[in-house]
Amino acid sequence: MSARDGGRLGGWRGDAIDLGAVALLLLVPVIGFAPTFDGPQYLIPALAGLVLGLGIAWTGAVRRWSVLLLAAAAVAVYFVLGGALALPHTAIGGMIPTIDTLRQLAAGVVTSWKSLLTSIAPVAAADGHLIVPLLLSLAFATLAGSLALRVVPAAWTLVPAAALLVLQIALGTAQPAAPFVQAAVFAVVAVAWLALRTALAPQRSAVATTESPQADGGRSSVVRRVVSGAVVLAIAAGAGAVSLALAPANETRYVLREVIIPPFDIREYPSPLQSFRLYVRDFDEDALFTVRGLPSGARLRLATMDAYSGVVYDVADSSSDFTPIRSNMAQGAAGEAARLTVEVGGYEGVWVPAAGAVRSLAFDGDRGESLRRSAYYNADTGTAVVRDGLREGDRYTADVVIPPTSADEALADDDFADVDLPRPVDVPGDVAELAADAVAEARTPIEKARALTSFLSEGGFFSHGLEGEVPSRAGHGSQRIASLLGAEQMVGDDEQYAVAMALMARELGIPARVVLGFHPGEDETAENPYVVTGDDVHAWVEIAFEDAGWVAFDPTPPEDQQPNDQTTRPKSAPKPQVLQPPPPPQEPVELPPLVPDDRKADEDAEPEDGALGLILLVGGAGVSVLLLLLAPFVVIGAVKAARRRRRRAAERAADRISGGWDELRDRAVDYRAYPLDGASAGGTRSEEAAVLVATLEDARVTDLAARADAGVFGPGEPDPEFVAAFWSEVDALVDGMGEKATFWSRLRARLSLRSLRRRTGSSWIRRLRAAAADRRKDG
Repeated sequence: MSARDGGRLGGWRGDAIDLGAVALLLLVPVIGFAPTFDGPQYLIPALAGLVLGLGIAWTGAVRRWSVLLLAAAAVAVYFVLGGALALPHTAIGGMIPTIDTLRQLAAGVVTSWKSLLTSIAPVAAADGHLIVPLLLSLAFATLAGSLALRVVPAAWTLVPAAALLVLQIALGTAQPAAPFVQAAVFAVVAVAWLALRTALAPQRSAVATTESPQADGGRSSVVRRVVSGAVVLAIAAGAGAVSLALAPANETRYVLREVIIPPFDIREYPSPLQSFRLYVRDFDEDALFTVRGLPSGARLRLATMDAYSGVVYDVADSSSDFTPIRSNMAQGAAGEAARLTVEVGGYEGVWVPAAGAVRSLAFDGDRGESLRRSAYYNADTGTAVVRDGLREGDRYTADVVIPPTSADEALADDDFADVDLPRPVDVPGDVAELAADAVAEARTPIEKARALTSFLSEGGFFSHGLEGEVPSRAGHGSQRIASLLGAEQMVGDDEQYAVAMALMARELGIPARVVLGFHPGEDETAENPYVVTGDDVHAWVEIAFEDAGWVAFDPTPPEDQQPNDQTTRPKSAPKPQVLQPPPPPQEPVELPPLVPDDRKADEDAEPEDGALGLILLVGGAGVSVLLLLLAPFVVIGAVKAARRRRRRAAERAADRISGGWDELRDRAVDYRAYPLDGASAGGTRSEEAAVLVATLEDARVTDLAARADAGVFGPGEPDPEFVAAFWSEVDALVDGMGEKATFWSRLRARLSLRSLRRRTGSSWIRRLRAAAADRRKDG
């Protein structure tokens, strides 16, 4: 076993043990990422980055690479193989990186953290999130492996391993993956590895003997240490298990994604149902958008409303249900898969037309990137929103799943689902009574839903209330619904009938919501491409069943089911003696103004901290990456500074003198002014001074070596003034080396690991010096 790098096992077996322990330590946080991703795909870049990082660390240790070469190798591997591991869909054949691949890899160093934290877990592997495990495992494996193979003491390796574990917790979810097992494995591997390194490290002695205690009792000593370590680990594991059992339940686990809220609030936008008559009146023949790929019988959903305030049926104001779009939305949705291509015409608004359950949204055109960044989706309601708003010329592609249509026979034994919906407010008083009368003879859930549908569609009449039609007021507030249900003849359109049925169902405890969207009329079918006009706008009701899910119901009467005008308006009594003037022409119906969003008023006084939070997040991620890249430099500088302080503050004055000379020689080794092999050859200070004088061209080195020998081997203990003067001379010589070197030579010397490789060849000389100092101290 080699004795190089004091404390290091050495040889290929020793390197294998060190790298294996590092791999196990880093594997703990890698496995901890499991709840964050939607499948095991993340393990491919994570494990590949781990193996590549350890390979770079081993190669750098064997070939004695500097920190700059190690960092350059890690960066090169990241850009060359990162596309195949983290972004295979952007690479040629999934392997060869393209310009887009390199661009996304470069941007991902800064943006991937924000994207991961602002996406609802589990996140999809195809949205660029795999950059995070690849980057973390590659960087920390390179750093931890280099420390394990090069730096003494080996405990420094635990710093990056523990840092990666902390980062995994912060970037993960509130529900960890077996936290006790992670902690136990990390602790066991760390303690066992450090104990094994101590047990197997080469023993040093002042004088070599033929009968070494290491040879006679080494095996039994190793066994005793291993057994003792096993006992300690067993006691620690048992204590951990007991503490876990006694810990309070339901403790909160704080992670970054729980405090970073996406800058989106659905309450900023009025209910789209208020614009129903606007589509009918102003865009009845205008092409709003064109859809390609829509399956036959499918409906286009604009928005789902599930909260009634007595004034308007609105989208529930739970902003946390709207998340940035990703490629794994609507997980578990069953039905017919389809790809819709939508080109926007005269339509303008924030609500995105789609069908069924949306799995992914991809925006094209000049505004594609800005629309993608401002797009949000609610998987529970199937509602998509873009904050920047759609307008003419925008295009997007939606991968959707169209749920199957359930016949009444299939729903005969299906009960209503238990769905948590907001309780309607200010519902007209007679709604509950009418609903109870309508379902009096129904027995099964589907019969109750059909009874409510028939009560409205067969007992009511249709009218938009436009010019030339039977009067029918727009709106769906509490008073409008009360007038609809309380009139001698019910007259309205989809807006009123859909709201009336949803409120009646809710009063009976049936989970119902209102949907606004587009589909052809009853006697029409959607052609491909389907050009959607304002005449295709409709509102319907969805009711949740346990097995079938949300099922659509149409309570609106047919458009040809219009009331008799003679019975809906009172006739005037004509006077035969007086010619009555003709009735004034009926003016077009006036739409009520959009209901102001008074919920936003309470927030006007609050500062808009969304943008600031995003800036801080991106900036923090950039700083974190910078600190991660600078970590090796900081560690090396800290180790060298600690070494100098230890030598300068040694207990014996003679050891301080000897430490000063060692500091001069080690700095010369870093500046490559002294051969590395010569530093461990066990030569005298005079011999070392001869080498230094030849390279440094400074005669003061010879005098300094003589003073060092006098201070260490002289008859008396050196006084503090002698020690201080000696160290001042050492510092002057070191400064002289720096002044003669170039900037890059000075930087390379500061980052060099050459002097950190301790020498054992001259250890017997140091022991003799220590023995001589003890004799002087004893008199």
